[in-house]
Amino acid sequence: MNYDLIIIGGGPGGYSCALHAAAYGLRTALIEKDLLGGTCLNRGCIPTKTLLFAAGLLSLMKDGRTYGVDAEDVRPDYDALRGRCASVTGQLRAGLEKLLKQKKIDIYAGTGHITAEGEVTVETADGETVLTAGDIVLATGSVPAVPPIPGADLPGVYTSDGILAELPPFERLVIIGGGVIGTEFAEVYQALGTEVTIIEAMPRILPPMSADLARHLAADFRKKGVKVVAKASVTEIAQGEEGLVVRYTLNNKPQEAAADGVLIATGRRASVAGLTPFTFEEDRRRVVIDEHCQTSVPHVYAIGDITAGFPQLAHTAEAQGKIAAAAIAGKDCSIRLDLIPSVVYTRPEIASIGVTEEEAKASGRPYTASRAVMGANAKSLIAGEGGYMKLIADGEGRLIGAEFQCEEASNLVSEATLAIATGTNAEVFASIVRPHPSVEEAMGEVAEGLLAFKK
Repeated sequence: MNYDLIIIGGGPGGYSCALHAAAYGLRTALIEKDLLGGTCLNRGCIPTKTLLFAAGLLSLMKDGRTYGVDAEDVRPDYDALRGRCASVTGQLRAGLEKLLKQKKIDIYAGTGHITAEGEVTVETADGETVLTAGDIVLATGSVPAVPPIPGADLPGVYTSDGILAELPPFERLVIIGGGVIGTEFAEVYQALGTEVTIIEAMPRILPPMSADLARHLAADFRKKGVKVVAKASVTEIAQGEEGLVVRYTLNNKPQEAAADGVLIATGRRASVAGLTPFTFEEDRRRVVIDEHCQTSVPHVYAIGDITAGFPQLAHTAEAQGKIAAAAIAGKDCSIRLDLIPSVVYTRPEIASIGVTEEEAKASGRPYTASRAVMGANAKSLIAGEGGYMKLIADGEGRLIGAEFQCEEASNLVSEATLAIATGTNAEVFASIVRPHPSVEEAMGEVAEGLLAFKK
């Protein structure tokens, strides 16, 4: 079969690319070896956020008297939680498959490999199918990265894929890695009643994000009973008499943490092995791309988690998919990949965009920063959530960065992203009338704080 475009990988990047390519009139094939929707829909973002929603609901109900609701005997139902995750992902996957078919995109269930220039072979249980196309997009995503820790293969040791597949109950859970994946699972399991310990090798959790956000989350975790151990190096996972033992060093002293389960959440690695006979320009085992998402090999594009220099996020992949489709179709695309918001769905949520205050300070250029504590925000107080928000402006008052630890942070960050993308200054941002009561209205107050520096 001959196509204009073949896409290998049916995750957010792959299906977004396919849908936009079809809209441009390109005859498109999409190859997926597992389930449509990829890691995000089936083993990542969607089931995790489904669990986080349930965990937040459980926490609110347990603390119901604070809100004037007396809820007795509230407890998690693991079978129901598994069923809920399966229901949500199943509905989304069915809707996605229907949409792809409506747009006349051919879907191949199998493993795709580039076997020659412009040629892809799809391997299935029934044999091989050879497809050809003028352009090929690689969207094969990533898999959990497991460091060479002795005992990492013991029963009861999980990656994020494994723990989502089983959702096992634990009395004690040790999480190795305090990044986004680790902290979100800590939020889930502590709400379910598990004793949680996070062990992080870096000086703080959430190392890619600002020190302020990391410090506030660590403080919140401690209040919830989650133990956070930073600057620690795990040396071994062993089977003890009463469960697993995670051995680590802290300040050059050996330490131990007992657990019924261990989650290794130390990041993800690009899934590119055996994919193509070509040699790509790479950086840290991820594929280097240009502004059109084209690799160093002509007519071969790469998007999503396999690309170098971009955060491994579903919305990154979706944006890159749109850019690649436009480039292949000869169309313009104005999506900005330098402004990709980051979100952590803890309670309260965390989000950031643009330049951090540490980065602004290190640049040596004039800047101002303003923040508000959410304890004085009516909507946050009603919801029982605290936190803060911060805006950063350059020397001319244009917004260049924002960070949130508050209710609805995942939604609020988009307003800040738009302001930064359009070069909005603090005066204009402060002049917007926002609804009351709302979490959003605090942004106006923070913007007014930026203007105070100019008076």
